[in-house]
Amino acid sequence: MNIGIPKETKTHEYRVAATPGTVKTLSQAGHKVFVETNAGVGSSFADDLYVQSGATIVQTAQEAWSQEMVLKVKEPIESEFEFLREDLLLFTYLHLAAERPLTERLLEAKTTAIAYETVQLDNGALPLLTPMSEVAGRMAPQVGAYHLARFLGGRGVLLGGVPGVESGEVVILGGGVVGTNAAKMALGLGAKVSILDISHARLQYLEDIFGGRVQTIASNAANISEMSARADLLIGAVLIPGAKAPRLITKEMLKDMKPGAVIVDVAVDQGGCIETIHATTHDKPTYEVDGIVHYAVANMPGAVPNTSTKALAYQTLPYTIQLANNALNALKINSSLLKGLNTYQGKLTYPAVAKAFDIELVSTEVALST
Repeated sequence: MNIGIPKETKTHEYRVAATPGTVKTLSQAGHKVFVETNAGVGSSFADDLYVQSGATIVQTAQEAWSQEMVLKVKEPIESEFEFLREDLLLFTYLHLAAERPLTERLLEAKTTAIAYETVQLDNGALPLLTPMSEVAGRMAPQVGAYHLARFLGGRGVLLGGVPGVESGEVVILGGGVVGTNAAKMALGLGAKVSILDISHARLQYLEDIFGGRVQTIASNAANISEMSARADLLIGAVLIPGAKAPRLITKEMLKDMKPGAVIVDVAVDQGGCIETIHATTHDKPTYEVDGIVHYAVANMPGAVPNTSTKALAYQTLPYTIQLANNALNALKINSSLLKGLNTYQGKLTYPAVAKAFDIELVSTEVALST
């Protein structure tokens, strides 16, 4: 199979979909890989490393996108819509439930699109979302702690406190991969940490792994309201696979929060769990609403691309090999990949996206059979 690796185009997105090691594995399996020039530079992978691994360097995005399968990191943006076509297999993060224009364009172009974030194991785990969730979770307390600085509009609170002065409070909505990793980092900074989750079993697990150092709280409207008012740093870490995030913090609730408190909504890729959230960029990562600092960068792991690219590429490689070796037959061989299918030949095949936009859903089995 001919595989294209275009350079990412989102603002300050320095990740790349494949490392030279990925390319070497694909080349040794008999596939041809075409990497857009400088696609890996932001992740510290120069063109010559890809050439040494068996890739062909191409000069334009058009050349990379013209291959049978395209691997990306982030969803195509409007300037890339022209590259979407019927005979293309696209494998990338899509987050379609928060991207109606992209959803409609994929359907119009009849592109076959498999989303990293909806590839799902039988036990419910999301193996291709997990590595970036780990990165974003660990980054959230760091960026939140920084933006608590008074000159950035924050409360002027040091999360770890100092002897004789109490630590800051970190409240995390969601105890999944993002929330767990955020708690690890927040504890390391010396903060007081609380996690809210709807699953009692998950709260039991968190209680065990943190040995009581984290306060675990059942997630409901009353508890969310109470804890958000106490937070110096509030981290949104809510996930419903493939669907828009539920809005847990309303604009009205901001009035009860501490002036200068910081919100970091890691769920912004899926629409965010804060009513007042909208996606920002690394150029201008924050804005204020009612005196509360909102941090909503939609590609947080892009700020640490060497780590992020390696973590992502290691996890996507086995699935990429299956797709390259078997094309769409891989979806019949691997049920996890089948769950990742979002659009096929003009049909929408992922339930949560269909629900979000009230678009007709066609089951993967029916779509592929036609």
